[in-house]
Amino acid sequence: MAREHDLQQADPDPGRTIPGGGDSRRRPLHERHVEETVEVSVPVRTAYDQWTQFKTFPRFTTVVRGVEQLRPTVTAWTLGYGPLHHRFAVEIVEQDPDAYLAWRGLEQHPSHQGEVEFRPTQGGGTAVTVRILLRPRGAAKALTGSPRVTRLIARLLHRELRNFKGFIEGLGQAGGAWRGTIRNGRVQHDHPEPPRSRVAHWPVG
Repeated sequence: MAREHDLQQADPDPGRTIPGGGDSRRRPLHERHVEETVEVSVPVRTAYDQWTQFKTFPRFTTVVRGVEQLRPTVTAWTLGYGPLHHRFAVEIVEQDPDAYLAWRGLEQHPSHQGEVEFRPTQGGGTAVTVRILLRPRGAAKALTGSPRVTRLIARLLHRELRNFKGFIEGLGQAGGAWRGTIRNGRVQHDHPEPPRSRVAHWPVG
């Protein structure tokens, strides 16, 4: 069952072990944030693989209108409600398959950071926890910092996670997968790429 939390203090311990990651990493959310959890009745790998198929978000969320892949670690998201639309870029800064993903907004004044964790449950399902930290500027700072707005954001996140639950449980399996690892915004390769030759290689036939 999903749990709704109002504005909370982030974990005072800045480091923690990511399930399946094998090492301790610093959570990006050091300040107050919105947090929601939902349990889905599919294995961790299935939940993770489907979540990271970002282009499918418009199929189950009520506010995501489109997602475009700009670079291996950067996507552009278009959110919309009625006639209002907002497009912004997001960078994946950390990603561990089946365990963890952290992102940050790439606007001139970053408006938010976030992370999602995937943990196996005793019944063979997955607990998906999303944390979001808003970083508004100017007049919006006072607005988004109010408890009322925070509760609205928490309810929206709660609803979208419930939508994800219904979506992935209805599919039963992920519609795709990318199993790479990202560290500090860079994709990690299992084997270093060989040095490129300066001599041109022309096709032969």
